[in-house]
Amino acid sequence: MRRSTRFITGAAALLALAGLGAYLERGAIAERLFARGVNATLGADAIAALPDGLHVALCGAGSPLPDPHRAGPCVAVIAGRALYIVDIGDGATRNLGLMGLNPGRVTAVLLTHFHSDHIDGLGGLLLQHWGNATATTRLPVYGPPGVESVVAGFNAAYVLDTGYRVAHHGPVVMPPGGAGGMAMPFATVAGGPSAVIVDTADLKITAFAVNHTPVSPAVGYRFAYKGRVVVISGDTAPSPRVEAEAKHADLLVHEALSPALVKTMHDAAVAAGRTNLGRILADIPGYHTTPTQAADIAARAHVQMLLLDHIVPGLPFKALEIPFVGDARSHFSGTLLVGHDGDMVSLPAGSDRVEVSNRLRR
Repeated sequence: MRRSTRFITGAAALLALAGLGAYLERGAIAERLFARGVNATLGADAIAALPDGLHVALCGAGSPLPDPHRAGPCVAVIAGRALYIVDIGDGATRNLGLMGLNPGRVTAVLLTHFHSDHIDGLGGLLLQHWGNATATTRLPVYGPPGVESVVAGFNAAYVLDTGYRVAHHGPVVMPPGGAGGMAMPFATVAGGPSAVIVDTADLKITAFAVNHTPVSPAVGYRFAYKGRVVVISGDTAPSPRVEAEAKHADLLVHEALSPALVKTMHDAAVAAGRTNLGRILADIPGYHTTPTQAADIAARAHVQMLLLDHIVPGLPFKALEIPFVGDARSHFSGTLLVGHDGDMVSLPAGSDRVEVSNRLRR
């Protein structure tokens, strides 16, 4: 018995010493883990590892309202090996990096409209595209009329930063001609034909007008690649055009706002004497779509999956998704997801599979 006790005591002492050693060496251990992670991340090509098809990832599922789990609006669409970014809100570029999607691989940015929360991350993305790709030409930024002013403004705001970086790193590393964005305007008319952005043998991207009055123009986008279809609503009140474009789509990414939760915020703002904020919160439901309305659109369009994004208000804890969704699930028999940053929906070419993952949860 005493021998067994001595053995246990000795083993415990050795474990304690080992733990102490690990604690004292925690900095060196962390440094080795960091080096291993950096080598794995920078040496990987996340896009090449994906099966051929359409892949839709939320680089930002939030809105201007605070949400600890959601950056500003941003949808990454991978069509084959091409990476497109639809809107680019605050924090979304950092999420792209965390998701393993190199901003240098971005083919083009597609803006739905020019509300600040949909464009305020553009400067950072343009910079990251330039530096990561050693780009020699500016990144195309598509949008309805007005995109010229937006892109010119960001280019002007970053002109000093551009000069610093060329001077510091040299024109071989940071080619001056690759800094900033290149506006690519297109026109859409309510009820009129879609604007064609890309039209190749495998990929067609079109833009169509939506109802975000008084914000005009405002558009959504439709991606069709090798038989798979994704529609992104942009910001809109319930729109027959979104429903028409989404007919039999594999995935509808639709904005969503909970009037009940926004009213809770409105009442609190008024009670706190913040009347201006209260007025803003009273105004915003009118040009957005509720989860139930989005579910009705998805049901009538016969889409396979509905992914809610541009979540309003912020949902600081997951249980709030229950009142946020409300009765929407009973209105749509397909899969309905409340979007989180990092969510990815994969639609492999040549099949009808819909695969869901998250690139930020390890």
